[in-house]
Amino acid sequence: MPLFSIIQAAGWPIWPLIACSILALALVIERFSSLKTARIAPPKLLEEAITVSRGGVPATDVVAHLEQNSLLGEVLASGFRALNTNPRISEEDLRSTLEGAGRRAAHTLERYLAALATIASAAPLLGLLGTVIGMIEIFGSQAGGGGVANASSGNPAQLAQGISIALYNTAFGLIVAIPALIFWRYFRARVDGYLLTMEIASERFVRHLNTLRK
Repeated sequence: MPLFSIIQAAGWPIWPLIACSILALALVIERFSSLKTARIAPPKLLEEAITVSRGGVPATDVVAHLEQNSLLGEVLASGFRALNTNPRISEEDLRSTLEGAGRRAAHTLERYLAALATIASAAPLLGLLGTVIGMIEIFGSQAGGGGVANASSGNPAQLAQGISIALYNTAFGLIVAIPALIFWRYFRARVDGYLLTMEIASERFVRHLNTLRK
């Protein structure tokens, strides 16, 4: 059956589900693009930052280039900037600076994940709404025949429409929700991995910056 015929048979309750599916697809594509390792935490970036700063805090242009490199680069650059601003900064303040940058990075990493989780939760409920509306159509088709028991006196077209609305919306709700839930869990695990990597890198970088404090 052509897709347009299915949409017609499912009735108006399917349109919110179609909107959710389009939004979920857009969020998945955006997250795949944004959560690439090169944009978050390049494997050799920490070693490079430590290498260029063994003799002291690097120049401003080097720090700016590091900041634009990736999210991990932003965190590391915040430490360099703190030392440039106050060469005698305490270890506690230095650590707090990197932790603040890490929280901002975490917020960026988790962007749109809540929306994807909401779609995964709401899609089955929207499908259930369509099912209920379909059941109302079915009961309505029997009203003229003296109740549900007298199905032969009902309106066959309205009965078929009610069944179509109920089944198609239930199925489409699950079709939207299941992939959204899978991708949400995948991105959640990926973000958690990046956060752990950045936490370990920040801890090591703080120890390195302590050797540069005057």
